[in-house]
Amino acid sequence: MASSSSSSSSSYARTYDVFLSFRGETRGSFSDHLYAYLRRAGINTFRDDESIRRGEDISVELSKAIEESRISIIVFSKDYAGSRWCLDELVKIMECKQTLNQIVFPIFYDVDPSEVRKQTGMFGDALTRHRERC
Repeated sequence: MASSSSSSSSSYARTYDVFLSFRGETRGSFSDHLYAYLRRAGINTFRDDESIRRGEDISVELSKAIEESRISIIVFSKDYAGSRWCLDELVKIMECKQTLNQIVFPIFYDVDPSEVRKQTGMFGDALTRHRERC
């Protein structure tokens, strides 16, 4: 994939087509169905519960997987922002969007998109708590 022009996106290997970011509350339902559909379609998808080998540093492996993905899909659910892991993933995904031109697709699962955009309701409360911790 090297091109004659030098860009930051060419310095990373694209190991995955998609990085799937979701909160565990959607596991066993929406996120599992989405993951299975992507895999059946031949799309190499990273999901944290299957792709990280036991004993590896999870945060380093997640960051690397995000950087090595062409696309990130974020499943925003009611409790997504209540997870420090999810918010850390979100920050890294947005960094990769800016620096590596990664494509980001948000999915709003049982949450109003305006709550995410305006950071209100349960989503806003969780983000406020996260800011206070950091």
